[in-house]
Amino acid sequence: MTTTSRTSGAAVRAQAEAALVSGAQGLTRLAVLVLGALPGVVLPVGAAIAAAATTTVFLQEYSPVILFALAAAAAAGGLVAVMLLRRTANRTRGQLARWYGIRLPAVYEPLPVLEPDERGHWWTGYSYHRSRTVAKYVQLTHWGLRDGTTRAELAWLVVNPLVTVALAGPVAALLLVGTLYTLSGPVSAEAVGPVPPRLVSILMSAAVGLAMIAVGILVAPYAVRGYVEVARRVLDGAGRSTHAQLTRRVAELTETRADAVGSQAAELRRIERDLHDGAQARLVAIGMTLGTIEHLMDTDPVAARELLSEARQSSARALQELRDLVRGIHPPVLAERGLGDAVRALALDSALPTEVCVSLPDRPAAPVEAAVYFSICELLANAAKHSAAEQVWVDILYRAGRLRVTVTDDGVGVADPGRGTGLRGIERRLGTFDGVLAIDSTSGGPTTITLELPCELSSPRTSTSFAKA
Repeated sequence: MTTTSRTSGAAVRAQAEAALVSGAQGLTRLAVLVLGALPGVVLPVGAAIAAAATTTVFLQEYSPVILFALAAAAAAGGLVAVMLLRRTANRTRGQLARWYGIRLPAVYEPLPVLEPDERGHWWTGYSYHRSRTVAKYVQLTHWGLRDGTTRAELAWLVVNPLVTVALAGPVAALLLVGTLYTLSGPVSAEAVGPVPPRLVSILMSAAVGLAMIAVGILVAPYAVRGYVEVARRVLDGAGRSTHAQLTRRVAELTETRADAVGSQAAELRRIERDLHDGAQARLVAIGMTLGTIEHLMDTDPVAARELLSEARQSSARALQELRDLVRGIHPPVLAERGLGDAVRALALDSALPTEVCVSLPDRPAAPVEAAVYFSICELLANAAKHSAAEQVWVDILYRAGRLRVTVTDDGVGVADPGRGTGLRGIERRLGTFDGVLAIDSTSGGPTTITLELPCELSSPRTSTSFAKA
């Protein structure tokens, strides 16, 4: 019973500490939001007041002085507000990205180019003007009013101080009133037993004040989340960030599709070249040899037998070349035993001592296996040729829906994709499956190259193995 009470008490303390930490973080962020919103209000208003006062001084002998003062104030305040437009919006975008990981990319429409015509007029994309300066400012005004992101930033310039006051005001009021109650709250009370009324009043005031402060601290994170939601809706009301992400995704898929088609065409040309220059040439030579043997069978049996021996050797070499070609297309051990055993067999044939550690619940899809296998082939070949290493380690791991392969060598380092086509080819091969290639290679070594790509396995069986070659 005592142990259970201690456990529940510890849980309550932990929850209370977590709530206080969250509240303190919310208060800090709320203070940052208030301080960030101040320039967007103080500077335009200050500029407007200064412009109005200056206009009043210079035009005080005229009757429409107030009208001129108001016009000057509006112009000055609007100009300062426009100057703060991008800065205010970008500050809010940065806060959303840092605090909650919400990224709102600013996607602006392209600004039309000023084009002169044969008359010397300037075309803004909307209208003609004689002066280039006038055309430039008219173009900026038209573009700003037509661009959706700029309109959203203009709206946020107005909404930002309002929502900051609406959300931070109640929290500030709770903290201020709670502090006043704690210090000298007007709570009247009667004596409680031997405790005099004055002391009871002080204790009750402190309790009420501390309760209000605690409520203010606990409410602060929700005020910040409300601010974030309003900012997201105003700055990205039309879903421009989603559109931008989809646009980038389409561009990436178009590029990877082109790489996949190019790689497939290059592979077909390689297979055709190998068949034409290797096995096909040997088979043609064997056919010609068999024709010669047919003519020599009756006239020169000894020469016919020698040619038969050569034909048999040529057929064996042609068969071996065909097997090598098939192995280059898709190794039999990869098809039959899976990625782990195929990489272990590859390590046995490697020029460097290679340790292989495999932790795969089951087999990935065949295209993924092939891409990862040939990528490891390329990395082991690069290590043998360029790294001057003495040992290579290959780790294959599957976690949380992603296949991760790490190839490490103790060589001289400085692996650079720009020096050759091998690493770039691996990157293109992995890009077809939304995979990534990461290189960590400093001067003097070691070199660690990581391949990571999403994939699904065929069953939940677990198989962990280790091999050394």
